[in-house]
Amino acid sequence: MHILVVDDDPLAGEITSAYLEALGHEVVITHDAMEAVSQLDSTPDIQLIVSDMHMPLIDGLELLEMLREQDVTLPFILLTGDAPPPNALANPDLTACLQKDADLDSTLAKAIEHAFTY
Repeated sequence: MHILVVDDDPLAGEITSAYLEALGHEVVITHDAMEAVSQLDSTPDIQLIVSDMHMPLIDGLELLEMLREQDVTLPFILLTGDAPPPNALANPDLTACLQKDADLDSTLAKAIEHAFTY
């Protein structure tokens, strides 16, 4: 599966990408929301978006909202270094909100599986 990773921290993006590639996925990394939108336009086979929560200018939740307004309905997993914010957990358009912790590789795999079994 082709997955778009959006993270302004290059190292965090690479780590997330490595987890996903280890699961057999192909990954495209972008460093901000605008680059992500552009990549979605130019790469029609992307099936899932994994985005960092805290990014400059447009954060992960704002990116999700912007994409939904553009009728992009791809599953969207939000990653955060903090505890997931209540507004993220209550957002019905969000597939999952995961904490960047030592278990991210397994929780990310479970979230992807869940996103495509329902």
